[in-house]
Amino acid sequence: MCLSNFELNHHVTFLLKLSLFRETGEEMTDLETSMATIIAVFQKYSEREGDKHKLKKSELRDLLHDELPELMAHVKDQATLDSLMESLDTDGDAECNFQEFMTFVSLVTVCCHEFFEHEDD
Repeated sequence: MCLSNFELNHHVTFLLKLSLFRETGEEMTDLETSMATIIAVFQKYSEREGDKHKLKKSELRDLLHDELPELMAHVKDQATLDSLMESLDTDGDAECNFQEFMTFVSLVTVCCHEFFEHEDD
């Protein structure tokens, strides 16, 4: 089942509010904190220009350089970055929405997990 962006945003907002304002006074879990951080980082860059719910190419470039410097150290040319942006842009609007961004974050995270899995062997 795929949720619409509105439904997804509503559910995420509800979960974040629930976790932030627990009646028990408990802090957020590590995973809840991580999710909130990813959302905050996306919004920090998406709010700079144009549509505050999408990353323009320049915003995505800044986010990647600032937030993933080790990964970006291996990107040697603009064509590679342009290709990455095009592959993320599944709806063809020349911008990166949150769902497209999360696909990228998930793929990079899976690659990192696989790398560290093999390091343990």
